[in-house]
Amino acid sequence: MGRHRKPPVPTIRRGSVIALTSLVPAVGATISGAADSGNIVSGLTSALQHEFSSDADAALPRPEAAAAPVAVPEVMLREAKQVVPVGPPVVKTVALPEGRVPAALPAGPIGMPGIAENAYQNAERILAVENPACAMPWSLLAGIGRVESTHAFGGKADADGNPIDPVYGPVLDGSLWGNNVVHDTDGGELDGLAGYDRAIGPMQFLPQTWKHYAADGNGDGVADPQNLFDAALTAGKYLCSGNLDMRDPAQQTRAILRYNNSMAYVANVMAWETAYSTGIAPGASALPRI
Repeated sequence: MGRHRKPPVPTIRRGSVIALTSLVPAVGATISGAADSGNIVSGLTSALQHEFSSDADAALPRPEAAAAPVAVPEVMLREAKQVVPVGPPVVKTVALPEGRVPAALPAGPIGMPGIAENAYQNAERILAVENPACAMPWSLLAGIGRVESTHAFGGKADADGNPIDPVYGPVLDGSLWGNNVVHDTDGGELDGLAGYDRAIGPMQFLPQTWKHYAADGNGDGVADPQNLFDAALTAGKYLCSGNLDMRDPAQQTRAILRYNNSMAYVANVMAWETAYSTGIAPGASALPRI
């Protein structure tokens, strides 16, 4: 945990668990096993050191330099769930009634919950209009959703994309080894806690990051981190920020590292991304321990 921080430039080592060229769905490659990663990384080290160097990172535009989004045309609104609200969305967690039931939708690729698939594909359609240069694939958002919350606890969300039970990460108070200490930034408004923060929603945003990138994916005028449609679109905006292009393996990797500064995490996300785009489940060797 402790995600959504600006990570330092990673150092690519021969023993890295990931072979980047074998993780890119855009070129139709498959994920290589951990036993092969050393040989492949050996041949990529010099190139990757350049891609992830401080100079290369500095050359990329920052989020504040991103182009202004274009208006979503009516044809897109008929295809996507989002309806553009008047003004920016209200950032809050919506109180929901008891007795809601999971959405009854057909499962997506390799058993992905149908409501989650709808949310990821909805975000892809909206981003294709708002930020076409990013070329965000829904399968990448699905890979992150799978690693972060197993698509809201295996698709336990109602037909509007709201989890039956709220999704929270552990409290970031330093009590769990490996997690950062993150003091409260929202007064408990989004994560229900005072004193310390915790990640929230099916895409596991920290409150401060959510407030910066919050998007309304279902057109109700609210950006709720617990809602699958809002969370998927916000995750897409976050990954695309800085004018990154998801068709470029190095830029996609850099984007995923924003979520969790771990190459093992990148390997897991990209393995599931490939799985959802091909319909072939990843093997255990493609999913190193994070």
